[in-house]
Order: sequence, then C-alpha cells, then structure tokens
Amino acid sequence: MDALYTAVATATHGRDGRAVSSDGKLDLQLAIPVEMGGSGQGTNPEQLFAAGYAACFASALGLVGRQAKVDVSDAAVTGEVGIGKQGEGFGLSVVLRVELPDSVDEATGRKLVEQAHQVCPYSNATRGNIPVELVIE
Repeated sequence: MDALYTAVATATHGRDGRAVSSDGKLDLQLAIPVEMGGSGQGTNPEQLFAAGYAACFASALGLVGRQAKVDVSDAAVTGEVGIGKQGEGFGLSVVLRVELPDSVDEATGRKLVEQAHQVCPYSNATRGNIPVELVIE
C-alpha cells in the first residue's frame, strides 16, 4: 500500500500521560478510566479509537451511499470500544451503532452498512482480530 497520508502522534507516560500529534492539532491529557482504577481526568485510548473508527466508518458509509445514489449524509455512527482481560493481557471489542436517515429503508440500509464495513480502513484493520458488531438503529 502507498500511503496517501500518515498521521503521527506521540504518547508519553502511557495511559496517564499526554498524546500530541506532530502538527499540534491534537494535544490531550490521558487518564485511566475510573472503571479501570484510574482518575478518569483525561481521555483514554479506547475513546480515541472509538472516535476514529466512528468517523472513518461514517465516511465509508457516505462513499458507498454516493455510489448507490442513496443520501446518507444525515447518518450518525457511534463507536463503542470495550476493553477487558483476554488471557494474560487485554483485548478489545467494538460495536458500531449506525443511525440512518428515515428515508433509507431497512434492506438498503443494511446493504450499505455491510458495504461500508468492507471498504472502511478501520474495519479492514480489525477484521479477524477483534469482534466488531454492526447495529443499525
């Protein structure tokens, strides 16, 4: 693959540190979630992954919608990224909740969501590695 763009970010002090992009547009305090014994006084990698995956999937949905001549410009995608113990380490799971415009019928919506799942770079990166559930609301 020839990269069209490469994002660069540096994290220091792990989950209780800071993440900064090379252009300075992203500069976040990181913190372990309260549910995992932390302070919760910052964002965490799972929130960043959820936001990135949701945005990427929404873009992929827009692409396949335009190709099919179906207006999904008002669609919303919510990413839920779970983290939990897996063997000796930790694993992730994802639920993508896709809210389609009322004008899109159920069969067409399901088809577009499945097509978006095939072209979304995040979906391609996670396929076969972590469970990803698609929910149409």
